[in-house]
Amino acid sequence: MAMALSGSAHLTTGFHHHLRRVEFPFISHLTTAKAPRRIGLSFTVYVSSTKTMPGGQHSSDSSLEIIGGARDSLLPVFESLQHPYHPFPLIGWNRHVETIFAAFFRSLPDVRFRRECLRMKDNGTVALDWVSGDDCQLPAESPVLILLPGLTGGSGDTYVRHMLVRARNKGWRVVVFNSRGCGDSPVTTRQFYSASFTEDLREVVKHVGTRYRKANLYAAGWSLGANILVRYLGQEFHTCALSGAVSLCNPFNLVIADEDFRKGFNIVYDKALARSLRKIFEKHSLLFEDMGSEYNIQLAANAKSVKEFDEGLTRVSFGFMSADDYYCNSSSSDSIKHVQTPLLCIQENPNCLLIVTPKGGHLGWVAGAEAPLGAPWTDPVVMEFLEHLERGRTDAFPSCNKSNVVQHSSEELQILEV
Repeated sequence: MAMALSGSAHLTTGFHHHLRRVEFPFISHLTTAKAPRRIGLSFTVYVSSTKTMPGGQHSSDSSLEIIGGARDSLLPVFESLQHPYHPFPLIGWNRHVETIFAAFFRSLPDVRFRRECLRMKDNGTVALDWVSGDDCQLPAESPVLILLPGLTGGSGDTYVRHMLVRARNKGWRVVVFNSRGCGDSPVTTRQFYSASFTEDLREVVKHVGTRYRKANLYAAGWSLGANILVRYLGQEFHTCALSGAVSLCNPFNLVIADEDFRKGFNIVYDKALARSLRKIFEKHSLLFEDMGSEYNIQLAANAKSVKEFDEGLTRVSFGFMSADDYYCNSSSSDSIKHVQTPLLCIQENPNCLLIVTPKGGHLGWVAGAEAPLGAPWTDPVVMEFLEHLERGRTDAFPSCNKSNVVQHSSEELQILEV
């Protein structure tokens, strides 16, 4: 199932750490520095949490820095980025405290869903949770937002619900894509889902687009869902049906994420997620009786870590030689350079927008007007970006929706640091 893990603090706080270690093959060495650094796509950018003041001095105020061709047209779009990022006192200043607090104490908005079970080409099944009543209340041309939760996550997770409510309140039609076995979706084959597998998302996008032909489609993914989403965007760059996308807490390089996952306090998250994977497996264990080949069902059923589960089951299901081979060939860092769809994420690409917060745990962001129990700080940023695309008031990010694929200029790279 890989390491795009909901609830793993190091994946969020390691943004600069991962950038410094250069897991992205198309970027030359990029460091947190006061001087601009040229990266492989021939842009000059700052990756720094300081602000240059008159006389060459630097301020450490968490101010927003934007360098790029479309800066003037894009910055006014993000009202929420006009202010410094202020982590909630005590909670937001330690990444592990924030991650755990958000997982256990963030409020859960009440949403009534209507479930649609969609059968895939290989007879697998995913569950699409729509907001009940939307077909009667929203016009056919309302934009549609597809949400992809993190590993073992689904429509019952707090971060998913808060994003859904915010988008729905702005008139968007929202659907949660519960992967095989997640969110109590049924498992009807011997294959779950993985960080490398984009076919389910491809079929879901096609299904939603066919149902709402007059609407523009968008998607937002967290953690493992973000990795799958970015891989899909890279694969579909010529025929992408999405008008825009958002990637949140994407580990990008699963090999490095795996290494970090077994260090220090991160082991706690590893064990917790392994326990969640085992629970999903136990519900459908009869499907895996008398499995031969390279499957190690006992290892998966008793996995103490995510890697053990992947070694016993996931990597065999998807044709990889080992868990390491699976991670190496499933990282979205290999796909993002091909993305031509407008994308808000924590990565560099001519069509991407980078936002880095100075503090935070994984899927935490306990900051902003609704902290500590309300919506994450990211929710208004995401909606400002998506609404901006839907309004179509800028040429900085031409949509590749339907067959309108546009070759983007390298001048469009934006890097935001909060």
